[in-house]
Amino acid sequence: MATTQHYAWAAGHFLLLLSALRYFLATVLFRGVSSGWYKTSFVGALVSYAIVCHKSLGIPQPSLQWINKALVDENVQYLLLAVFWWTSRPVTLALIPYAIFSLFHALTFTRTTLMPQFLPPGPPASAGGPPTPHPLSKRLHSWVKANYDAAMRVVAYTELIIMLRLVVGLFLLRNSFIAPIVFAHFLRMRYYQSKFTQSAIVDVSGRVDAYVRKPGTPPMVAVVWDRFRMLLARWAGNVLAPETAGARQ
Repeated sequence: MATTQHYAWAAGHFLLLLSALRYFLATVLFRGVSSGWYKTSFVGALVSYAIVCHKSLGIPQPSLQWINKALVDENVQYLLLAVFWWTSRPVTLALIPYAIFSLFHALTFTRTTLMPQFLPPGPPASAGGPPTPHPLSKRLHSWVKANYDAAMRVVAYTELIIMLRLVVGLFLLRNSFIAPIVFAHFLRMRYYQSKFTQSAIVDVSGRVDAYVRKPGTPPMVAVVWDRFRMLLARWAGNVLAPETAGARQ
């Protein structure tokens, strides 16, 4: 049976999803929209991720061991990033990864918690066996399983686009100078923890590498790109360069 905490967790995801949808629609349709919808979306993220972090890590402890454990926890990283986005100037793209996560969490909550309360179960698969889920629940479950990996790939590529947006926004004075630094550190952690982020970075790196080395491209472009990759590898860790180079083969 779902607990009050579980309902609060789900409410955070529904709040994020609905507020983000309202903000996205207004942005796409070029209608004026209050940044309050953006802020509200991340309030939903803060609620949901705070609950998850509390369940997995317990009450924060003033110990180095607890801090180290928290800093490598993916939910803590997204929680801290949500705090940063909530306190910063709106970056519309920043909502997309959170909205995708919330969509899948909201659908799963709907299937496992809400649907059984309103939809009758199907007949038992065998005589004397337990009832089967409602057909609508089965279809929803199949859709989530079939589309999860694709959605995570979208998240990974979107996070790389966000990084580009922050770098460009720095020169256009659209965001603070600290934003690219914070997000770059977040991406560094994602690279070591997410196979989808690793794949996206390898793919983008390979495409850029092929472009800068194609005939007709000024040699200086390749020199700058190689220097950039070297500096990036030193900052991110020695694993980054070998993984990228190996994948291009």
